[in-house]
Amino acid sequence: MDKVFDSPAAAVADIADGSSVAIAGFGVTHRFPSSLITALRDQGARRLTVYCNGLGVPGQPTAQLLAENGQLAKLVASFSSRPGPVTISEEQILAGELEFEIVPQGTLVERMRAGGAGIAAFFTPAGAGTLVGEGKEVRDFDGRPHLLEHGIRTDYALLRGWRADRMGNVQFRGASRNFNDSFAKAARVAIIEVDEIVEVGEIAPQDIDLPGVFVARVVVGTVHIDVGNLPRRAARSAQSGRLYADKPGLTREEIGHRVAMLVEPGSIINLGAGLPNLVANFLGGRNVVLHGENGVLKYGGFVTNGERDPDHHDAGGNFITLEPGASFFDSVTSFEIARSGRLDAVVLGAYQVSGQGDLANWAVPGRPGGGIGGAMDLAVGAKRVIATLEHLDSKGRPKLVEECSYPVTAPGCVDVVATDLALFTRMPSGRFRLDEVARGFTVDEVLGLTDMRVDVADSVGVMQDAW
Repeated sequence: MDKVFDSPAAAVADIADGSSVAIAGFGVTHRFPSSLITALRDQGARRLTVYCNGLGVPGQPTAQLLAENGQLAKLVASFSSRPGPVTISEEQILAGELEFEIVPQGTLVERMRAGGAGIAAFFTPAGAGTLVGEGKEVRDFDGRPHLLEHGIRTDYALLRGWRADRMGNVQFRGASRNFNDSFAKAARVAIIEVDEIVEVGEIAPQDIDLPGVFVARVVVGTVHIDVGNLPRRAARSAQSGRLYADKPGLTREEIGHRVAMLVEPGSIINLGAGLPNLVANFLGGRNVVLHGENGVLKYGGFVTNGERDPDHHDAGGNFITLEPGASFFDSVTSFEIARSGRLDAVVLGAYQVSGQGDLANWAVPGRPGGGIGGAMDLAVGAKRVIATLEHLDSKGRPKLVEECSYPVTAPGCVDVVATDLALFTRMPSGRFRLDEVARGFTVDEVLGLTDMRVDVADSVGVMQDAW
């Protein structure tokens, strides 16, 4: 059976108005099926329901093209907004022109996997006790609340692979497998664009990542994003820090250094995007295994200069090196690792942390939806959750509060809080204890900038003394 189509346009020609389409691609630019997206934009099908991690960055051939062309009626995704200018899709959501459902990343791929496997529904702890769980059935298993989530089937899936043969057997490369497997299995018609099409038998059986039984159409890609040379959004300098009454707190890099000292040698950990990434700079020689929810285990440092491999990246879009023993897999497997207790720790950024250990890090006022990503799955699955943040927000308001005013990512999940002024540990009583302060600050000064009730250790240390 020959599944090769002559062009991306031919491969998407029968996608009708009102169809549901799953679109692979990770982060804002990584390995979107740009040729198929562009062809679907030109084909013009309307009132589409799109399932994806996120629509990607504007100005590039990502799924944002479909929103910009007014083709979407509903979006089901882990991200509707990211830091930066408001996108056209966000404007459409705010105007009520685009229906939006936000789904935790691990839940999204598991719903696709379940739909493709003929499983109607399942229970997951991710999202329980949050806005995501509103209106859903909740049951307790082993004393923990779980949400009922339903499997997803779609009309089409647009995918991106490395190589395929004429029977539709697919081989992926590096960390670019992510959603492709589960999206393909959930679709009635899975269409994949690849760099190269080979004859049947040229891909060894053990190298086939997605069997052709799940793939209906194959086409060679014609539109590409040069991920390696894209300008990246300006990030705050690792050496930047804030002043509190003219006294400097820890820099962002120093927060990362302090958190790194909390990680036990030999641990398996996940680092969230932004500030948590800085922890990686201080893990050398400690045999710590880094996990990325896009599907990579045991990666090394970040590539900031020199050649960048577009298929070697972490979940935050950083280009990475690989350590001996590294492995790649799909996002379903990645979240099996995350939810099953195999992660010794996860380090996440936060907008707020409450006195009960609630974490809020996915939505801010004024932006539609938000960006959950993998945070809900990571927060409920890791053995220890470490929250990193600056002590006050940009308007001088405390981020450590008695009750979160921002939407909660996971209730009661935070074990340790590291800010630029202090280190707090959550005790068996459920309250946080102040264990360390930044050099030059007193306990009373830190407590005066903290809007949660905390205990104070008998002997409060200095954060910088830990390294």
